[in-house]
Amino acid sequence: MANEEQQQAWTVQGTDWVDNAAIFDAVLAPFADAVIHAADIAPATRVLDIGCGSGTLLQHTAALGAVPFGIDISETMIDAARRRAPEAAVTLGDAQTADLREPNGGASFDRIISRFGVMFFDDPVAAFANIHRAAAPGARLAFVCWREGDNPMFAAGIDVLAARLESPPPALDPSAPGPLAFGNAERVRAVLADAGWKDIALEAFDGVCDFSIDGSDGVEERLALILANRTGQQARTELEARLGPDGWAGVVEELREELRRLRVDGVVKFPGRTWLVTAIA
Repeated sequence: MANEEQQQAWTVQGTDWVDNAAIFDAVLAPFADAVIHAADIAPATRVLDIGCGSGTLLQHTAALGAVPFGIDISETMIDAARRRAPEAAVTLGDAQTADLREPNGGASFDRIISRFGVMFFDDPVAAFANIHRAAAPGARLAFVCWREGDNPMFAAGIDVLAARLESPPPALDPSAPGPLAFGNAERVRAVLADAGWKDIALEAFDGVCDFSIDGSDGVEERLALILANRTGQQARTELEARLGPDGWAGVVEELREELRRLRVDGVVKFPGRTWLVTAIA
């Protein structure tokens, strides 16, 4: 089965995303807005969200009067998306292999969008060719993906925990399916061109990842995301067993202090470096 490893991974990660949906929405708001703007969505437009997660873009799309559809490989996130955007038709499945037009009665889509949902395919050319088959002639594709190079989203504060581990998780591999898989602009262009897309454009887009919610300084919000990710989960398992509950609590406090040190203007925030990608079917 294509993307089986990613499906297994997102069975776990999907729960973390749903539990922390308010934080992710706040932190990633600039990128969601950028995708919606780039897609140029009009009322009654049929819009497909690839890797729709817990429904952020589906909700935006519905608010514009368009007709939203979503697909994701995480059942937990699909359930959350259905609750959040009841107007949307949401499918559990793999966009690399699924018949994407089936939920739309066999009709094609006018717009195809994604917020950080397209970097996890085993075979990205096959995936985007499948997506292309679901697009109406002249349909517009718009998505955002992380850009190669320094991205604090994957480092800020996490090094405090990684340094304590006997075998820290390996660095993210930009050549493998994962959040950095579309970091290289030439690779993205080649994948889309080989899959049949044209008028491909990549714009460097740097948004501010602001962890402040309801006037907070963002420390606890960033802490929650770190402790929920793979390094945080490994750290708790390993360090609590080695140091005991009090020792683990001390490590968490050390991480909290590091996040306080990283505050800018009293808030945990840093740039998120991405590509805003558009293409035409």
